[in-house]
Amino acid sequence: MLLYWIVLLPFIGSVLAALLRANARNLEAWLAGSIALACLVLTLLLYPQMAQEGVLRYDIPWIPAWGLALTIRMDGFSWLFSLLVSGIGFLVVLYARYYMSPKDPVPRFFSFLLAFMGAMLGLVLSGNLIQLVLFWELTSLTSFMLIGYWYHRADARRGARMAFTVTAAGGLCLLVGLILLGQIVGSYDLDVVLAAREEIQAHDWYLPILILVALGALTKSAQFPFHFWLPRAMAAPTPVSAYLHSATMVKAGVFLLVRLWPVLSGTEAWTWVIGTAGLLTLLIGAFLAIFQHDLKGLLAYSTISHLGLITLLLGIGTPLAAVAAIFHLLNHATFKASLFMAAGIIDHESGTRDLRRLSGLRKQMPITATLAIVAAASMAGVPLLNGFLSKEMFFAETVNVGDTHNWFMSVAATVAGAFSVCYSLRFVYEVFFGPVATDLPRTPHEPPHWMRFPVEFLVLICLVVGVLPALTIGPYLHLGVQAVLGEMTPQYSLSIWHGFSLPLVMSIVAMTCGVLLYFVLRKHFRITSREQAPLLYRFDGQRYFDQVLLSITRFAGFVESRFSSDNLQRQLLLVVVTVLLLGSVAINRTMVAVDWSLPAWDPAFALLWLVGGACAIAAAHQAKFHRLAALAFMGGAGIVTCLTFAWFSAPDLAMTQLVVEVVTTVLILLGLRWLPPRLKPKETGIQETVADRARRFRDFLVASAVGLAMAMLAWLLLTRQRGEHLASYFVERALPEGGGSNIVNVILVDFRGFDTFGEIVVLGIVSLTVYALLRRFRPAPESIPLPQQQNSASSLRPGDEAKTGSLMIPAVFVRALMPVLMLIAIYLFLRGHNAPGGGFVAGLVMSVAIILQYMVAGSLWVESHLPIRPHYWIAAGLWFALLTGMGAFVFGYPFLTSHSAHPVLPVLGEIPLPSAFLFDLGIFLLVVGATVLILVGLAHQSIRSHRMPGGKVEETTGNRASL
Repeated sequence: MLLYWIVLLPFIGSVLAALLRANARNLEAWLAGSIALACLVLTLLLYPQMAQEGVLRYDIPWIPAWGLALTIRMDGFSWLFSLLVSGIGFLVVLYARYYMSPKDPVPRFFSFLLAFMGAMLGLVLSGNLIQLVLFWELTSLTSFMLIGYWYHRADARRGARMAFTVTAAGGLCLLVGLILLGQIVGSYDLDVVLAAREEIQAHDWYLPILILVALGALTKSAQFPFHFWLPRAMAAPTPVSAYLHSATMVKAGVFLLVRLWPVLSGTEAWTWVIGTAGLLTLLIGAFLAIFQHDLKGLLAYSTISHLGLITLLLGIGTPLAAVAAIFHLLNHATFKASLFMAAGIIDHESGTRDLRRLSGLRKQMPITATLAIVAAASMAGVPLLNGFLSKEMFFAETVNVGDTHNWFMSVAATVAGAFSVCYSLRFVYEVFFGPVATDLPRTPHEPPHWMRFPVEFLVLICLVVGVLPALTIGPYLHLGVQAVLGEMTPQYSLSIWHGFSLPLVMSIVAMTCGVLLYFVLRKHFRITSREQAPLLYRFDGQRYFDQVLLSITRFAGFVESRFSSDNLQRQLLLVVVTVLLLGSVAINRTMVAVDWSLPAWDPAFALLWLVGGACAIAAAHQAKFHRLAALAFMGGAGIVTCLTFAWFSAPDLAMTQLVVEVVTTVLILLGLRWLPPRLKPKETGIQETVADRARRFRDFLVASAVGLAMAMLAWLLLTRQRGEHLASYFVERALPEGGGSNIVNVILVDFRGFDTFGEIVVLGIVSLTVYALLRRFRPAPESIPLPQQQNSASSLRPGDEAKTGSLMIPAVFVRALMPVLMLIAIYLFLRGHNAPGGGFVAGLVMSVAIILQYMVAGSLWVESHLPIRPHYWIAAGLWFALLTGMGAFVFGYPFLTSHSAHPVLPVLGEIPLPSAFLFDLGIFLLVVGATVLILVGLAHQSIRSHRMPGGKVEETTGNRASL
């Protein structure tokens, strides 16, 4: 259960943080810090058990028949990553408390940050491939919100869009690759996949899987040629940059490569794809970092380079290279987080990050300067620091793999090391040494102690691990390495001195050349105004990215200009014809073995459908002249449909269709006033042309074809060879497994509960979207006709009459319907699990009860007597449905698993209480909220207030006037 809470706590904290008030910066920081610290403590508490058992698992069945489950899995490697994510996350929260301005929307920041932490923890602790992709994409979404946190800035919006587009596209490739991987193995369980190395590499799909997985990992970790998005993400607040670069977002790609290293590595294709990308990224990132004038830009490109180093080590494919990759992954997290926080302190206290303006800060910020110098030295690979150890292992692997035949690998590693020394020296020398700068926006000074504490702690780790690696990081590193390599774990040493060797010579050469390179280029840095690296400045990934987006936009515009129209009828015609043609192709393949013999038919049923067809034709004819008459005929066709459902023993469908007809009629009535009046040709003086007649004849043919196609599809479904019929499955299992005798309702809230949950989510989104659109649209006042005389709806009293055109309805009668309809709705809801009814139809009946009050009394009277908050109903419905589904997790069952209790109560006796009752209650609440929100939005659009003589305000409803 502790594993479960490590992933769940950040999301709970994210919701709570979003609910706090805007000026509660201390409270937000305490909440976020407590959550991060709790995750860190839980991770540490699990270490003894994980070290003893090797792998800890917590499984929650999802779809067992398909091999899908929510699996939280922790081994030594994922434990190390959880430690990084939660530990550095806690330090980032502490740092952000002092970095973020009180004017910033701090609740939103900490809410996004905690969600980001939860997504990353879910990713590293996923024991199922599909679940891993889910959290993978969630990290892209949450990082998008964090990078674009200061959305008023154009660079933040562009950087967030670029990061999301690149990483999400890679995530789609990863999804396909992991689905293929699961198909080869026959399971998506990570343990099963990791044990199928020979089977995977021998399969014909190995190369496509490798390419797809590589696209996902390389885009996430900003590897060549996808490295361009990471520097643009620097528009995020510095705490986000520190977290994203050290322990989370960009580490997800290399985490995946390490995670799948046992099954995908060791082939020539792996070495070429992963190794080449890592080598190019290592060199390009280091070279570009040298010429950056922005502190965060320099650190961003250095991150790209170091991630390239890790990727190259993994691409080499040897066990020792994998050990070096894991070790450097940990070391990079510590010194890079501390460097980003130091850069944020410099920016926060001096007002700038421009290296050309900063100088001599060691005199004004001596403690910060010392900390930053040590962290930069670790990044450069100076001895007695943790970065030196993993860099030496990297040099050793390039020598062992390259030997005398592939010497270019060792040369490239030495060149990259020299570049690393150069940009690290530039960071240190130009910021902290030289004359004191006098033109800074603010006078630099040391930050508050607790803002500096995270940097101090991380720098201390760099020192301790660098001096005593075997005693400090050794046992934990071995645990992580063994979790990845298993029996292939090699012998390795973490000693700080291995004697005089070629890797040591390479380190000395790299440091010497790096210092010389910096002093050669020093003058160039001061006189160059643009961040342009020689040779590579022409290859701007952002420019290519923008060109691709522009090309896609132009292509979309071309398609829209050819296949779209402002005329809604033409647009619908195109959609309907396309669906008709595609459907005809599919139907044509199944028409060979169709039995076209007509069964016995009932003359009464045929007469019923003749009436329905006549109503449909009359509705189409009357729509040209009188919309109200057309609406009445449409209602007649709907009634025939209801009777058809009842005829075929589907009372649930009949009842639902009847209420839907009522709601639809009201909806159209409220919208009629927006349409232009229908005038006869003699009234307008415009005679009907041949083109008008041709258009109507075309629409008649298309409508007839679509109707025949739907009839044919229904015929094919009803006359198909049934074999093992699905209906018998539900008939046999509805009562014993679903706890209800109403099979339709049991299917909706139990067997198809997840599908129904998705549908109500969509319904809620649609209603909110419609409401938002209605708020923006206002019909022109002159288009709303006013009745000559009408009493103010707000002053109606029992016994008054509400006028709807020529229709006179006593308002007191309609108001009396309210409690009656509410009782009917409650009755239908309570009986739904065992008899026709349920939450959906009950919600519609409740909605009709409410909207009738709007029709006869107006919004002022209704909202003063019936305070309705549809948004709250929608939210409550979603929460009821979601919590009901998640309640099954507590007992170890899949999401939305239904259970039925039968308590025996005094007097009442045995009472069946299925858990689906609460899920159905969520459906009821959401349907009421969504329907009322749309209808009330339309009703408000149909309201117009105007001032009467004497200052009295009269409310007029548009539907009364239009009818």
